[in-house]
Parts: sequence; C-alpha cells; structure tokens
Amino acid sequence: MKKITVLLTSLLCLTFLLKLFAAENQDINAVEHPSKALKENVSETSGSITIDGKKVPYKATAGNIIIKDNQGNPKGSIFYIAYHKDDIQDLKQRPIAFCFNGGPSCASVWLHLGALGPKRVALTHEGKAIFPYHHEDNEFSLLDVADLVFVDPISTGYSCVAPGEDAKQFHGVDEDIQSLAQFIRLYTTRTGRWESPKFLIGESYGTLRAAGLAGLLHNDYRMSLNGVILISSILDYQTMYNVEVDNDLPNILYLPSYTAAAWYHKKLPSDLQKKSLAEAVKESEAFAIDEYSIALLKGASLDKQQREQTIQKLARYTGLSPLVIEKAQMRIDPFQYRKELLKEDNRTIGRFDIRFKGIDSDACAKYAEYDSSLEELTGIFTAVFNDYARNQLNWKTDEEYRTLVSIRNWNYKAANRYLNVAPTLAEVMAKNPNFRVFVASGYYDLALPYFTSDYSFNHLGYDGSLLKRVTKKYYEAGHMMFIYRPALIQLKKDVAGFILEANNS
Repeated sequence: MKKITVLLTSLLCLTFLLKLFAAENQDINAVEHPSKALKENVSETSGSITIDGKKVPYKATAGNIIIKDNQGNPKGSIFYIAYHKDDIQDLKQRPIAFCFNGGPSCASVWLHLGALGPKRVALTHEGKAIFPYHHEDNEFSLLDVADLVFVDPISTGYSCVAPGEDAKQFHGVDEDIQSLAQFIRLYTTRTGRWESPKFLIGESYGTLRAAGLAGLLHNDYRMSLNGVILISSILDYQTMYNVEVDNDLPNILYLPSYTAAAWYHKKLPSDLQKKSLAEAVKESEAFAIDEYSIALLKGASLDKQQREQTIQKLARYTGLSPLVIEKAQMRIDPFQYRKELLKEDNRTIGRFDIRFKGIDSDACAKYAEYDSSLEELTGIFTAVFNDYARNQLNWKTDEEYRTLVSIRNWNYKAANRYLNVAPTLAEVMAKNPNFRVFVASGYYDLALPYFTSDYSFNHLGYDGSLLKRVTKKYYEAGHMMFIYRPALIQLKKDVAGFILEANNS
C-alpha cells in the first residue's frame, strides 16, 4: 500500500512538472498541419515612440524566414517581428537583440508586448488587466538603445513546419537551438548586421536557449556575441524541483523564495516580517546553505533534537506549520507550498508570480489546481497581440497565433543526467573575452526561483574570473517581473545600461 501511495504521489508530481514549461490547452500535433507550400512574406509599417522624452522613429517588420536542410529543402517557417530605429547612419554602432521566451512551447509575445517592444499590453500598476484589453505606447521600450527581433520558435506563434514534415524534428534542446541559430544567421546576413553588436535576450526556458545558442553561434557560425540577457533563468535542471526524491538541491534553493512569498502575504513571525524583503531572504539564504543543507545531507542520521530545530526554523522561514513540514519530511515542494500558505483563507498563490491568488474547487487537495498568475495573463496577451498584429502591423492571416501550446516528448537529450547548459555559457565566456551576461531574477518567482540561478553562476567552473562579467539584478516581482510597473522601470534601466556598457567594452 505504501508503494502504491508513493507511486501515485510521484505521478501527480510528474503531472505538475510537465506543466512547468508547457500549457495544457492543446496538443501541437493536432494543430500544426500546413496545407500549402511555405512562402516567405513581409509586412512593413512605420511608427514612433517617445522614450525618456526623446522621439524614436522606427520601422516595424512582421515576416517569416523559411528554414531549409543542407539540400535546400524547406523544413519549417519561423515567424518574427522586428523593430529597427529609422535614423541610424552606421549600423556597425547599433546593437541588435534577438528575443524569445521559453516554454519551450511559448511564443515571444511576453517579452514583446510586456517589456521590450514599442507597444505594451495595458496593465495596472500591479500587473492586472485593464478592460477593455488594449495596448499602449511603451515608454520603457529597449528600442532607444537596440534594434529588436522577436522570434517565435517552430510550433509557436505563426511558426510552423513545412507540409509533410514532422514537427518533432524541431522539438528538442539541440533541434530547437539549431533552427533558431539558422534563423539568426539568415536574418543577420539579409539585413547586413554581421558587424553590429549582437545580443540574445531570453526568458525562462528562453535563457537555456540563449546559452545554447551562444555556444552554437560561436563554434559553428563563428558569430561572436557581445552578450546575453537572461530573464528568470534556468541553466541547470538539477536545481529545478522534480519528482526525484534523491535530489535535495531544489529543496535548499527554493527556500528563500518561500520566505519571500510568506513575507509578501504577511505570514512570517513578527520579528522577521518587520525586516525588508531583502533582509528576510538573506537570513533565509544563510539558513538554507549553512544548516538546512546539512540536515538534509544527514538524512536518517539526523538526531531528534537537530531534526526538531530544523523543522522549527523551516516553519519560521516558510510561514507553514511545523506539523505540515514534519509530514513532508522537511521537504516542501512548490506545488504543495502554493496550496498550503493561504490554506486557512481557502486561497492558493501563483507559481509564476506569488502575488496572484487563486481558488480551488477542492480546498482539501494537496496541490494547487492551476496557476492563477498564468491564467490571469495569458488571455490578455493573446487578445492584444492578435489585434495589434492584424490592425497595426498589417499581418493579415486567419491562422491561429499560438501563445502557449503543449509539446509532448520534448527531447531534453540528458540521458542518465541532468540537462545543464551552464558549461556551454562558461565556455563561450572563456573563448570570447568581450562576452557579457546579465541576469534578472524575481523574488516572487516560484517557477524558477532566484537562488537556483545564483547557484548556477556560483558553479560556472574555471577560476572564478568569469563572474566579473556577470551582472545580477533582483526585483520585487515574479517570473515576468515586467508586468509590475516599478520592476519594469528598473529592468529597462538595468538592461539598457548593460547593453551600452557591453557595447563599449
């Protein structure tokens, strides 16, 4: 009976894990069947945006590039939306950034209409919907310092495979990176940007893409980048919570984010609650590294007194009851935590953003039934993009723009080991002394907690000198920190400063 219970629990955890980077709304194999031969199309429009009091005129291009095999046969079509500042005389001095989100089954709409592009989904100060849904000028766009190309990987957005082709050939870590590298090479060649400073901007799984792309572009295409911007990053899958009970690393690395969530919802003890968020998580970090990690390492050899002390401190830093922590064997997974923190109020907290609250049909269930932060935002971004693309960018199509899709059996290639692209990033940094890395993390992110990113960069290897070229910034916001206006303002300032510095180094 015990084995059956463990098995059922593991299967339930696995179901949640599969949701981590893929939406549940549809199976991509059921929607991607192009009936006509692929053809490249382009729609060009003009616009302007005022940033920091200065008018920035630009040309917007919506289009697609066909990806081919070595024999010249079409394999797929990658859709993009690009913005180029109009009054640039010397492209060699003008940075260009290729931007993509994660999933890995997610279109680039989030970075495009949430943070970087000249238009932005209209949201409240806190990041909530404004009715009716609409876009507005984004005075915090990055277009004043860099041209922007938003790319939708195959099977997302309007990107698709060629007729008769199997989409699975693009559904994997290496496969995805190879197709995007081909797109970047083609786009760079066609627009004459080989000598321009070049950056990659990725969010979530898109940060893993960026690290892998940096390696492939450098080694295969001899394209040296100036840097990558990683927003809510994941480089090493060993740091990510999963159902493997023998991996305690995520338990340690998630703890400070639990503290941040409890601090925000005022569930910490009074002395800790009175501290600033930064002070509270620092105390939690110290406990996680110096005491909690040792307690987990000892396992069954941990004596009764040490165990009780650890449980009490975990209660202090999580806002949960000691009884819940004891029953969880001092290991609280994020899906359970999202259910437990506000259980007395019959509410759950979001995974991408703990500030959002949800309500479940079964208040007694162990896990939250859905992610309130994701569900509240997806429809807004999808609606605004469809209207903007058709009526502003003049991209006329009846095809569905796939904001989030479900891609089954993504090839993570990591047989008998955890997927880890941090060594690839470190290799590029070692080979290219001008290469810089910017890392943005949200304290309120329970999908990819900030401490997991810190761990990856603290273990890059080499002699430690690479860290001098890594800039890390933290925001009192979630996974998509840019939906919160104060974080968006600071993010723009930080990223713009990074690009200008990397461009002049």
